[in-house]
Amino acid sequence: MHYPEFFKTIPSIKLADPLADFLGALDEGIVEFTYLDAVKSAGHSCPTIAGAYLLAYKGLEALYPDGLPLRGGIKVELKESITEGVTGVIANVFTQITGATKESGFKGINGQFVRKSLLDFDADIRGIVRFTRLDTGKSVDMVYNPVVPPDANQMPLLQKIMSNAASENDKLEFKRLWQERVKKIIVDHFDDPKVIAFV
Repeated sequence: MHYPEFFKTIPSIKLADPLADFLGALDEGIVEFTYLDAVKSAGHSCPTIAGAYLLAYKGLEALYPDGLPLRGGIKVELKESITEGVTGVIANVFTQITGATKESGFKGINGQFVRKSLLDFDADIRGIVRFTRLDTGKSVDMVYNPVVPPDANQMPLLQKIMSNAASENDKLEFKRLWQERVKKIIVDHFDDPKVIAFV
């Protein structure tokens, strides 16, 4: 499996998952997600997936400054409805990393390890997403701004591809420009407070 080299430079997200520990799925319940994991789950790498991954990384880092985030111990609320824009795509990344789901999630074992009903939409929050620790009630609201505009050649190339008028070189150049933008957002601006802002 081949993918852009910059994926390897993006910090991973490590969490403690009590359910995985309880059932012996992972040693000590330690689970680690990479940007590549998010890409494989979504089927693509784009500014939206990059933003969702960054929101998860920065939000969990802020909520758990002194230890591993607790997978299954985080409530996720999104401002928009599940069908609005790319909200559902972003929520899928949050579900993968935090374990938070709507009604379809794990119902728990004797009242423990419950994952369902930890994901909400149409929330009255300040940012586009709020992460809340279930144990302490501490929460963070965040917004995402991709800051890096598309290359001027990206849209003309996309139009050529969509109209079946693109050469193989056109297709390769489009892919390169697309992923170059993603790289600039998630690598070059990884710690840029203008990209992920707490509100």
